[in-house]
Amino acid sequence: MKRLILLIVILAAIGFVAIQFIPVDRTNPPVTREIAWNSPETRALAQRACFDCHSNETVWPFYSYIAPISLMLAEHVADGRDRLNFSEWDGRNEDFDDIAEVVTSGKMPLPTYLLLHPEARLSEAEKQGLLEGLALTYEQDPPR
Repeated sequence: MKRLILLIVILAAIGFVAIQFIPVDRTNPPVTREIAWNSPETRALAQRACFDCHSNETVWPFYSYIAPISLMLAEHVADGRDRLNFSEWDGRNEDFDDIAEVVTSGKMPLPTYLLLHPEARLSEAEKQGLLEGLALTYEQDPPR
């Protein structure tokens, strides 16, 4: 029994080391066109709660270099940027109504993100301020 446990531990360690070599894209492409924010306050709220996944200004923490977390984070960022990217406002982006729904419902920021980034948790007043500011921003600078 001890040999089996030792074998399992050794295989798990080898697997853990091996997955560290899987390439992960942690690049921050250049900003092609940032959204024209209605105010610095709206941008600050979005930066605090949204930019790590929804801009090309992602802050990649130390744990984003350790698989399997690195694989999951890279996938989340790629998916987030694909849906809404405040750094590529000249590309395809979500409709404001979709953003308002996920923010209001508490689906965004992701609960797993909030565990490691409590500063991204917005109060109800901050959520309201972000959504009002984004509504004005979308009016004056809709995505193209």
